[in-house]
Formats: sequence, structure tokens, C-alpha cells
Amino acid sequence: MALVLIRGENNSKILNAIADLERHANLNLITKPKKIDAKYADKIVENILKAPLRTKSQVATAFRIKEDTSTAIVQVKKIHPPAHIVVISNDYDDYRELNKTVNNAPIFKGYYSGKRQSTQMKDYKTSKSGSKEPVNDYN
Repeated sequence: MALVLIRGENNSKILNAIADLERHANLNLITKPKKIDAKYADKIVENILKAPLRTKSQVATAFRIKEDTSTAIVQVKKIHPPAHIVVISNDYDDYRELNKTVNNAPIFKGYYSGKRQSTQMKDYKTSKSGSKEPVNDYN
């Protein structure tokens, strides 16, 4: 389980980056994205990179993913998201503090998972009442 921190210019780019992580990098969020202070996110990234940032972010979010850190990094490198994504392992000093912040932060508005929640097959044949409601005949 790793923490993902995303910094960006606006909410739209952050939401697109999260969707890219789910769709194209095949990462699984286990917590909803939480709103993080942009200055705090910039400070964490500067500590990790050990260098000042060229651009400051306006919006930031963080969340936990199911995959381990190395898998997540490899998957993120394959995509080109519209925001800066940092995968943070528990080896970094800022991990614990960010983990606490994620627990207490408000939910990042506008996010919904594009991944299908149910793995059970649905059959949309006409029911006895004539409506097209899902009929679950696969038990």
C-alpha cells in the first residue's frame, strides 16, 4: 500500500489525473482522494526531490492505493497525466505526517471511480412486470 500525492493547476486536471491512474495505469484506490493544502504538498515534493520546484501547485490531493510502491511507480511512468503525480513510500520522512493528514482531510469534491464496483454479471432481460430491471439469475 502506497500513498499517492497529486499536485496541479486546477481541480479538473487533478480529477483527470486520478482517472488516468485508474484507467490507464490500472491502479486501485482504496481511499477516496482527500483535499490537501497545495503549499503543504509542494513542501513534501521538495523534500522528496531535495530541490526547489519550478512551479507551485494551486490544488493538491492525496490517497492510498492497493498496489505497492514499486508497482505504482512503474505504472505511473507509462502514462502522461495532466498533473504532477508522486508515489510516496513509507521510507520517506513525510510519509507518516501525510498519512495522518489524509485520515483527517476533507474529501476531494468531484471524484467518482470509473471502475466497475461489482464483478457480478447482470442480465437485463425483461422481467415479469415488463420493466427492464437487472435480473440476477447467476447465483
